[in-house]
Amino acid sequence: MVKAVFIQNPVSIYKDRPGEAYHFPKRYLGVVRQTIDDWVLLYESRSKGGAFGYVGVQKVVDVLPDPEMEGHYYATLDRSSEWSFEYVVPRAGPDGLAFEKSLRGADGRPASGGANVSAVRRLTEAEFAAIVNAGLAEIDGPDALPRSDHTEEVGFPGFAESQAPFGPEPLAEDRPDVLMMRKYRDASFARQVKAAYGGRCAFSGLMLRNGGGRPEVEAAHIRPVAHGGPDTVRNGLALSGTLHWMFDRGLIAVSEDLSLLVSHNKVPGEVADRLLSPDRRLHLPQTTRHRPHPEYLRYHREMIFGG
Repeated sequence: MVKAVFIQNPVSIYKDRPGEAYHFPKRYLGVVRQTIDDWVLLYESRSKGGAFGYVGVQKVVDVLPDPEMEGHYYATLDRSSEWSFEYVVPRAGPDGLAFEKSLRGADGRPASGGANVSAVRRLTEAEFAAIVNAGLAEIDGPDALPRSDHTEEVGFPGFAESQAPFGPEPLAEDRPDVLMMRKYRDASFARQVKAAYGGRCAFSGLMLRNGGGRPEVEAAHIRPVAHGGPDTVRNGLALSGTLHWMFDRGLIAVSEDLSLLVSHNKVPGEVADRLLSPDRRLHLPQTTRHRPHPEYLRYHREMIFGG
């Protein structure tokens, strides 16, 4: 098994299905086959709206030929393993040296050309660990902090003050299992979603804060983890506790036009009027790349709300 970098831009000439499959030409086949059952980093270049850095990590399941395009293949990805980074990681670390040695110029800094133009690049275990550790460093700021399971009444009754402890150990070269540990993934997902929505509930539009200044919203998975949903911002919504409970139980959903759907046979109209914003529309993050993916919303509509 081999770890690698896959370049996957928001706009591409390839038939990528982000989170599901990576499309590539035959010249990379040997390397990609070696990544089966191992982890790869997802990288977006500067062109066409890319974040210009490493944006997440995911596991490769298999490699299959493209039945419609000769000489091209798909690396199928484990959807549930996808984990978006809390920070977009640039090519170089704080010391100015490129994380990937193959990208270093004579002075150790990222160079142009050469391996930079390769859509797939092998990584050493040390390079992989260094990039993942940088990407999963905790977001600073009150909007990013998850609520504690042990609440105190501070400021307003029922508003939590204490923070849930979260101290992720650095990813060691011999500890790839850290990438599947729910205690790390859940806390990181919560920080990312809260930060993306600025601590505002996506259904009510309200931004309530506790006595310590932290937002009283929770991070909800759109496609549940139990259904193979990933820990990415685009699979998340910041919701108040009550609305999170209702969303998880299929009482509320989001339509294709981003208006809110309510199960009126289970939710009285006066309750919906009190809990939801008057326009009954989803409040979106300011950053376009953090907005909910239509496929996750569709899954929730059809399998949770409709089911």
